[in-house]
Amino acid sequence: MTDKQAKRNLILFPVGTLGRDMIYSLFTNFILVYVLFTHNLTPAQLMAITGIMVGARVFDALNDPLMGNIIERTRTRWGKYKPWMLIGILSTSVVVYLAFNVRLQGWPFVWFFGFIYFAYSITYTMHDISYWGMIPALGSDGAMRDKLTALTNLLAGIGGGLAGLFIPMLTTGEKAIGGNTQTAYGTVALIFCILAPLFLSFTIIGAREDRSYMDKPAPPISFQKIISTIRGNDQLMWMCLIFLIQQIGADLIVGGLGSTFIYFAFGYRGGLYSLFSTIGLSASAFLLIAYPWLSSKLHRKKLMRVFGCIAIVGFTTMLVAGLALPRNMTGFWIITAGYMLSQLGMNCFYVVMMISILNTVEYNEYITGNRDEAIIASIRPFFTKLASALVVLMISITYLAFGVTNYTNQISTLEQQASMGLITEAAKLSQIDTVIAGVSTGQVRGLLLVMCIVPFVFTFLSYVLYKKHYDLDEEKYDRIVQELAERKASEQ
Repeated sequence: MTDKQAKRNLILFPVGTLGRDMIYSLFTNFILVYVLFTHNLTPAQLMAITGIMVGARVFDALNDPLMGNIIERTRTRWGKYKPWMLIGILSTSVVVYLAFNVRLQGWPFVWFFGFIYFAYSITYTMHDISYWGMIPALGSDGAMRDKLTALTNLLAGIGGGLAGLFIPMLTTGEKAIGGNTQTAYGTVALIFCILAPLFLSFTIIGAREDRSYMDKPAPPISFQKIISTIRGNDQLMWMCLIFLIQQIGADLIVGGLGSTFIYFAFGYRGGLYSLFSTIGLSASAFLLIAYPWLSSKLHRKKLMRVFGCIAIVGFTTMLVAGLALPRNMTGFWIITAGYMLSQLGMNCFYVVMMISILNTVEYNEYITGNRDEAIIASIRPFFTKLASALVVLMISITYLAFGVTNYTNQISTLEQQASMGLITEAAKLSQIDTVIAGVSTGQVRGLLLVMCIVPFVFTFLSYVLYKKHYDLDEEKYDRIVQELAERKASEQ
């Protein structure tokens, strides 16, 4: 691959994920919020929706390695990745649009939700596995991979960050599009479903991978191949467990618990949660920009130790401020600052985890003779989705334990009345403020304890396991890459 094409890849590949991550943030992080605040749910219906989300995400996770196996077998004039990117992003856009624009209530909505959620699981996997699976095929140079991975995660963070900024602001409170949450989410979904294919087209048209795999026969599709690839790679097996634990800690706040806490503690204003999430994630952008430089100065395990301490400071700040300070803007800003520090630490862990998983591609080639890029790359989304399934279950149990639906049902009734023109927007907001005022201090503190203590425990555990069991460090990886190059040279 020429230096010119490598530079093009460094720009055109990361840009492709901007819109994808807007859709991902909308559907994954806000679908439960959307359901809670626009639908009246009985406990049975909430548990049914929880069961659907958990079941679909487990199915989605199991589907990821299979999709990786299918991609490995794909042989077209456009390579094995790009056809699935195109098919996947177009079908995902249709599914997400329908999810936020078909209006049903009660059990008919639950049945529709089940269909649409499983459809999303299938369609999103198509372009997600093919997109991330393409990274190892863009080059094996360690420094270039660090730069490409960090830049791709930066653009993914920007896409998700923009979604996190605008979704609450435009869907909740006085600035909601159309004056109600249902209309607002439908409009936002339409915009994102147009942007996602547009941005991914830059990758599909402009990025170019090493297609030497086209000279090899397509491997058969089998679960045995997937299982044997994971079982035969000890470093990959450890990363499966470590990454799962890390993702549970990372997803709990953004998965819906954070927005509910902010609304209950500081008022039903989407702008407040936009500030919380955007400022909280802003430090991550600086981390991803600086990561190539940081990784050149510090080894990954030392980086994790440093940023793990930063995360501890962040969680402690959030917890102390939430318990000791009154629920005013001073408390809000201190909690937000703590969240920013916690996210800085956890996002450093995430980048390290991603690179560590991708580096097992060369390790796999070294010990087995096969790279199995798409299968290995499917491990990250597999465990991301498995973690998100567990997070949904944890959040729903938390909501039921602290009586959250008692208040969200009242809010959703008011949102529905506003969407039908039965009450004015001002009357809706005034009555919602009354509902929020009824939330007890104990309930708010309960949400805070869960969103601080649980992520801290899981983040710390992931660090301990990584330090003890992952030995594919920078020096060992470079030696493997060099030996692989020597093997290929001797075979020519």
